[in-house]
Amino acid sequence: LMLTGSPSNIAPTLYGEPEEDSSGPFDFDRDTSAMALTDALLKSGKPVFGICRGFQELNVHFGGTLVRDLANPQRQLQHHAPDDVSFEQMFEFGHETILENGKLLNRILGQEKIKTNSVHFQGIGKLGEGLEVLATAPDGIIEAFASNFKGAPVLAVQWHPEWQPQNDENSQKIFQEMGKILRGGELII
Repeated sequence: LMLTGSPSNIAPTLYGEPEEDSSGPFDFDRDTSAMALTDALLKSGKPVFGICRGFQELNVHFGGTLVRDLANPQRQLQHHAPDDVSFEQMFEFGHETILENGKLLNRILGQEKIKTNSVHFQGIGKLGEGLEVLATAPDGIIEAFASNFKGAPVLAVQWHPEWQPQNDENSQKIFQEMGKILRGGELII
């Protein structure tokens, strides 16, 4: 299962916060579908890969919470491009991401830091149970995690490796790793 990005945010009621304190747009049907699909795939031991909103959905599924307003101009690091840029410029916006030494992404990418695009308004507040951090932004926001949940490999990234992967060797390596896992390879965090 690949849980993709989306312009919508996850309803805060799914992680125990009041809805009136957050901004949408929300997609309650997607919330319901994503949680049900994730639950079914994890129970059957199948791999799950989350990208952006999918990353956030997985964190919520594992009991984690989200923070909002990561594009607030008062933040130390912006996690979303300004509103007045083109679609292509939005995906050019990004920041450095620090890979945890010796962990999966550090090993497969062979780097300590990478440049990632950053196109999200929500991020992880509290990390979900059983998830292990693989990468963080310079401001401490978690950018990637993994788990072997009862034999089901889980990998999730906050950025968009699917955006023009033909031009990004790191994105290609991440998809190659997921390909190995789909063919029965082990996810070694």
